[in-house]
Formats: sequence, structure tokens, C-alpha cells
Amino acid sequence: MSFAKSITSIHRFTALAVCLSTLLSAMPSAAAEQPEYAAVTAELVRPRDGLGNVLAKLREGKPVKIGYLGGSITAAAGWRVKTRQWFADEFPEAKVEEIHAAIGGTGSDLGVFRVGRDALQHKPDLLFVEFAVNDGGAAPEQIWKAMEGIVRQTWADNPRTDICFVYTYRVGYEGDLEKGLCPRAASAMEMLADHYGIPSINFAMKVVELQQAGKLIYKSAEPTEPGVVRFSSDGVHPLDEGHQIYADVVADAVRLIGETSAPIDHAAKLKTPFVEDHWQAAKMVPITAEMLSPQWEQLPADATLAKRFGNRMGTLFEATQPGSKLTFKFRGSTAKLYDLLGPDGGQVIITVDGKKQPKPRPRFDSYCTYHRIATLTVAGGLDPAEVHTVTVEVDSEQPDRQSVAFRLKDPETELKQPKYQGTNIRVGQILVLGDVVP
Repeated sequence: MSFAKSITSIHRFTALAVCLSTLLSAMPSAAAEQPEYAAVTAELVRPRDGLGNVLAKLREGKPVKIGYLGGSITAAAGWRVKTRQWFADEFPEAKVEEIHAAIGGTGSDLGVFRVGRDALQHKPDLLFVEFAVNDGGAAPEQIWKAMEGIVRQTWADNPRTDICFVYTYRVGYEGDLEKGLCPRAASAMEMLADHYGIPSINFAMKVVELQQAGKLIYKSAEPTEPGVVRFSSDGVHPLDEGHQIYADVVADAVRLIGETSAPIDHAAKLKTPFVEDHWQAAKMVPITAEMLSPQWEQLPADATLAKRFGNRMGTLFEATQPGSKLTFKFRGSTAKLYDLLGPDGGQVIITVDGKKQPKPRPRFDSYCTYHRIATLTVAGGLDPAEVHTVTVEVDSEQPDRQSVAFRLKDPETELKQPKYQGTNIRVGQILVLGDVVP
């Protein structure tokens, strides 16, 4: 082949390679490989890609909504309330509204299913995500699936919504933080935040810093001496002074982040996921009457449990008779029920694709001196491309109530009272990785 023909061939090959490269770059790509967890160095604030969208609106005096998605530390009238007020004071021309999307005792594994209903439907301009304490016992791989699902759902809904991860403190975290490291859950979240350029604020680091300086006691049942903050009485939930520390850290962090923040469209970040099995497909689907056998009843809006939990769970259905059934079909890998545990809770028999699970599942546990929100996994690890059928049936037997006995003054007498009797099941929503099929 002549030199000229060789050059022509090279040019053609190069042009083809460029076209192919351009085509591939325009296509969505999967994560390069499954990330490997490693502890992350703790920093008080990591601005990353900033909060440019919400800060631009605040500076222009436009209305802004700030969402708070988290557990009990955020549900308390503490740093959530104080920071919303700070934003309002700092930007007096802007109307600053709060979206309260926190539920005590819950982690990102529920947050990813409810973020749409509890936060995104209200159109936040900024979403704080606080699950580092309640995710403390979860594996990094589980945290990545759920937290990435929250991030991707948020930006798929509105790529101009800014997100900020916050990491709160609980007794025991000081061991890692004194070594300059984030505890495991926060480290996992930091790895995800790095991938997506999400700013983060490490409240826990400030708490440890104050304790080391002799200005704070982590946990105390009694008032401290003047000048020393009593952070909490239980080692987890801050008292007012502790919440003020969190709020002050947010104020300083937002000012710092604001120095380099510019408005940004986050949509391009969705091109490459952090983990391939993230839970962006997680959603909450209301239960309908067609899914229920005739024994079920819809709780009226003025019923005690409906008033307590309806804001989070929507319409609540109750079954008290054994044999009552809930049946639905879904295409996906996992399905759960968004239900209530309680002292009069029953147990259910679950059948998936015609196969009955070996043991009934109780809707009662050792904390059940009261009713609280919970989830029940009814199907998992299934072929996501297939349609699956789930039936949940109220069992004729009550669950064993002895697990709660240690919380009672006179368990032998109290467990015989009507409060602890019944086969009652209350459900509000279906949580699904996929789609419910009519």
C-alpha cells in the first residue's frame, strides 16, 4: 500500500473512531465497577458542587422551599426549625418555607420509597438528607442503593434541586472522629457524595471538637456547669443547645459553600450511576379497595390512628378478621408494605407467586407498647422483568407478646388486657422497586 493510501486509511479510521467515541459518550453508561468501601477523612464542610440554585433564588428574594428528609433527630423541633428560621433571617426578601419530611426511627431504606410523596411532590429547592445515625447498622452497599435512589429520584424530578447531606452525632461515633475519620455510614455517604458532587456538613465532627475542648458533655441526665453544653440526655437526640450547635454549623457552612456556588443543572450527573443496583425505581403506591377482600375497612379520617399517621401513610386500611386478604401484582424485584406495628397487632401469612412463606410474620415486636410506622418486606430478590403476585393474609393466631413484657410493670396482668389482644393489621401503601400492575 502507498504512503498516501495509508494516510487516507488512517484518517478514515480516526474519523470512525471519533464518531464512535461521540456516540458512546452520548449514551447512558453504567458504573465502571462496584465501589469498594473505605473510611473517609472527616471534614466539617465539603462544598463540592455547592448550593448555587437555591442560593441564587434566595439572593434574588424569590420564594424557596427547603426539604428535610431524615429520622427523629430531624423530626424534632430543633435544627430543622432553627435553620429554616436562619435562612429566613439571612435572606429577608425571600419567603422561606419548610417541607417536613422526617420520621423518627427510620433510615434511608424507607426514605428512598417515601421521598417522592413526602418531599418531592412539594417541589423543594434544597433537600437536606439526614440518615447517618439511623443507617449506622446498615452495610455500605445497602446505604449506597438507598441514598443513590434518593439522589437520582430528586434530580429526575427536578435537576435544579440542590441536595446537601448532613451527618449527625451519636455516642460511639467519637472513636472514629477522634482519629479523623467519618463513621461507617457517613463514610459510605461521603463516597456517594463525591461521585455526585453533593455538598456535605458533618455535625458530628463539631460535637466531638467541642467535647475535646472541654466545652461539651455528650450525655448527661443532670445540668452541666456554666459554659459546658449538655448535648443530650440519651447520647443520640440533641437537647436544645445541641440542636443550636447543628444550626450554627449549617449557617457557617452555607456561607462558606456560597462563596464558590453557582447555579447548575444536575441532570448530566445522572449519566453515570455510582452503583448499578441503585433504587431509583423505588416508589410508594396507594392501596386500593380492589386489592382487598371484603373484610377490610378504611379508617375514617377522624379515627385515632388515621389522625396520627395519615399525614405520612395516606389512607389507612384495617383488617381485624383472620382470613382477610390483600392481593396485588407488581413488575419488579422487591415489594414491601408500609404498615403499623402495635400492641394489638396480628401476624400475616405471605404467598408470592403461589409459594407460601414457611412462617407467619408478626406485626408486633418488643417496642410495641404503642403504635408506630414500619415496613414489611413481602417479596425480594425476584426477577425484575417478571410480573409477580403477592397475597398477604391475616393469620388466625396472635403473635407471642412476651417480647414486650420487660417494658411492663405487671406483664402477667397487662398482657391480658384488651390493649394487647387482637389480630389487627393496618396498611397504608405498597413500597415497590418497580411498578404495581393494575
